[in-house]
Amino acid sequence: MDIEISQQHQDDQQRVAIFKALADANRLRIIRVLYQAQREMTCSEVGAQLNISKSTVSYHFKALRLVGLTNTRQVAQTKYLSLQFTTFERYLPGFLATL
Repeated sequence: MDIEISQQHQDDQQRVAIFKALADANRLRIIRVLYQAQREMTCSEVGAQLNISKSTVSYHFKALRLVGLTNTRQVAQTKYLSLQFTTFERYLPGFLATL
């Protein structure tokens, strides 16, 4: 029983962190762009689509990555960004389809 309660507590803490990360319009817009693209994108590509700077995109991606909503893959100086679908499926089922 204690293990189940502990897991529920951990899941609740993860949900709180996810909701905090999503409580920013730019982050929601970034998620939408990645979902609609259905592929990895660079910070520059995302920034160009949203008319925000590469550094701003990078800042928001760090927040999204820390809560497990995105992946970042670096090749040389280029960072490739993508959605972490398993996190969305576990904590926010159906969310991406609403974007």
